[in-house]
Amino acid sequence: MYKVLLSGGSGKRLWPLSNSLRSKQYIKLLNKENTTEQCSMVQRVWGQLENAGLSDKSIICASKGQVEILNSQLGDVNIAVEPCRRDTFPAVALSCAYLKSKMGASEDDTVCIIPVDPFTEKLYFDTLKRLPEVLEKSDAEVALMGAKPDYPSSKFGYIVPKEEKDGYIVVDKFVEKPEKQLAKQLIANGAVWNCGVFCLKIGDILEKCKQYGLKGNYKEMFDNYEKLPKISFDYEVLEKAQKLSAVTFNGIWKDLGTWNSLSGEMSTNAVGNVLVDSSCENTHVINELNIPVVTMGTKNLIIVASFDGILIADKRESEKVKQVVEKIDAPPRYEERRWGTIKVIDVTVENGTYNTTRKIKIFEGLNSSYHYHNCRDEVWTLLDGNAEIIINGIKQLVSAGDVIRIPAGTKHAIKALTEIDFIEIQFGTSIANDDLNRITLDWNQIEYK
Repeated sequence: MYKVLLSGGSGKRLWPLSNSLRSKQYIKLLNKENTTEQCSMVQRVWGQLENAGLSDKSIICASKGQVEILNSQLGDVNIAVEPCRRDTFPAVALSCAYLKSKMGASEDDTVCIIPVDPFTEKLYFDTLKRLPEVLEKSDAEVALMGAKPDYPSSKFGYIVPKEEKDGYIVVDKFVEKPEKQLAKQLIANGAVWNCGVFCLKIGDILEKCKQYGLKGNYKEMFDNYEKLPKISFDYEVLEKAQKLSAVTFNGIWKDLGTWNSLSGEMSTNAVGNVLVDSSCENTHVINELNIPVVTMGTKNLIIVASFDGILIADKRESEKVKQVVEKIDAPPRYEERRWGTIKVIDVTVENGTYNTTRKIKIFEGLNSSYHYHNCRDEVWTLLDGNAEIIINGIKQLVSAGDVIRIPAGTKHAIKALTEIDFIEIQFGTSIANDDLNRITLDWNQIEYK
């Protein structure tokens, strides 16, 4: 059985920590299962897959903007890269093409599609292992997994059973986010929450791609991704299926999609440079800045400070964050890369010239790409640590206090011999990523003079 973790998200639901480059699943506020080690949602789920013996045939489907942060948090994992965001059906199709082209899967192999961010437990993954058998035994087109409801919620979709057989449910229909009274009736009739987990044959998805002129090759699908309809897996596959089955999961399953729900699973109410006075009640404070945040006499608040902004909200209102911050149009000021982190300290624009100050950390033994910019100059000031730099093929050693000037058009890269921090000042007519011209990521491939 192959597994695909779908990693989407626009980066708005947990603003200001989440942004277009760091969606909610990458924020490190949870603990790894049965430990006190802090981790992100994707790190927690990947660790659970490893503990269940399921990670060896697992991949992640993510946009190209998330590749760096996935490499940073998970290391060298298999990633089916989306050239652009199009919805869950194209993502599943691209992932199945990746499994066939890159991992040697056959069209008769089964694949389980899993959200990347459920907050759950070991039993979830034990239940997952049963899906291929249920798919075969029930002769269904797709086998699903549903969580037994704890309460009548209008936040989730419901799988409504037609009948129960030996170890699985024959699905009658879906009801999407019903009102509370209807949810009570559905639960009384045996309905379960839809976990967003689907198991099916790889070939069944690739067959559907043929109607859009695509044969199931990953490169072909990547290059022609816009040919696939921008539609959800539910609408394109589940609603058209004649026969569906499901298994019931009887354990912990939560969607941590709001600050209210996420704070409820945090092991501490203060993260970062924070002082929460004893007069506070049900208040969580997360601070990524290097200045202190102090709270006194607050009740039911979530307070979050980051380089992208500051949020102060009643927890009961926190689910509205996404729609409120849609009005904010600003690029991310915090990035997590495979080699370290970038924090934007200041951006000014005058007469069409940009001046940006960034603090950059590179972890020991890792390096930036070898690249150049056409539209901006850069000045680096090393604050801490020791590094090698290559400027137009010439290598030199640098250490704390050194200043490196990099004019536009200059090929350059830096490798941390110890962990390093440096200030980068950019100035020119563009500071956008489209002026980042990569030559190689491999330090050993850089040609020296």
